[in-house]
Amino acid sequence: MTNEITVVWGGHPVKLIWQPSKVVLKEDIVTSVHGCCFHAGKVLLVRVKNRGFNMPGGHVEANETPEETLHREIYEEGYVKGDATYIGAIEVNHKDNPFYIVNGKYPLIGYQLFYRLDIEYCFPFLRENEATTRIWVEPEEVPYVIDDHELIITILREAEIINN
Repeated sequence: MTNEITVVWGGHPVKLIWQPSKVVLKEDIVTSVHGCCFHAGKVLLVRVKNRGFNMPGGHVEANETPEETLHREIYEEGYVKGDATYIGAIEVNHKDNPFYIVNGKYPLIGYQLFYRLDIEYCFPFLRENEATTRIWVEPEEVPYVIDDHELIITILREAEIINN
């Protein structure tokens, strides 16, 4: 598996580079945080409106640390809580995107952070936010269920080997 791919988001080519254990610097722009959530040997996936099944996660809000974002998003989308361990980051790079808008919604280079979360508490699924369904999937079945790019499988494999 490769650590670098190009995807088309909104009709625009974007380079994604997986950087395991990347040290996030103060000047790095973190755009979103995501969790590979495990419970009883299975992985939590959530179905978010108009996005299909993915790992829970979302955008960092003002005055929120990445880990606070992780715990908020995982609860809002999956109704679970647990202990988190940082895995690494995907660099989202728009340098080769001819449609990139300077000072637009996204930075030229931003980062999506990924954590492993070992679920300690699973609450009733209330559908109060954007997630409509949660499912528990055997790790080897995730590639057949998830609606995302192939780097997610590389990240999941790294999350599996982390002992919390």
